[in-house]
Amino acid sequence: MIKVCHVKDLPEKTAKVIMVHETPVAVFNVGGNIFAWDNRCPHRGASLGDGYITDTTVQCKFHLWEFDIKKECAVANETIQLRSYQLEIIKGMIYLKNL
Repeated sequence: MIKVCHVKDLPEKTAKVIMVHETPVAVFNVGGNIFAWDNRCPHRGASLGDGYITDTTVQCKFHLWEFDIKKECAVANETIQLRSYQLEIIKGMIYLKNL
């Protein structure tokens, strides 16, 4: 497992981007739920970790594509899926499970 950060260091509606084997991964805190996606927007490759975070979506800053947090897909086209990663929280520390 790869250590990301402590839960308290990832405030609500924020993201942290980490590099894992040359792959950028965005770790988000939305409503106290922690999740991780491939950091690249499937549209043009912009950083999703730099996007706008609401209670239900992450919006890419580049062309404003929106992604549903629970469905892990584009709001406008559910066939456009995001690659997600499993996380584990141990004693308040967030860990990314192996890719």
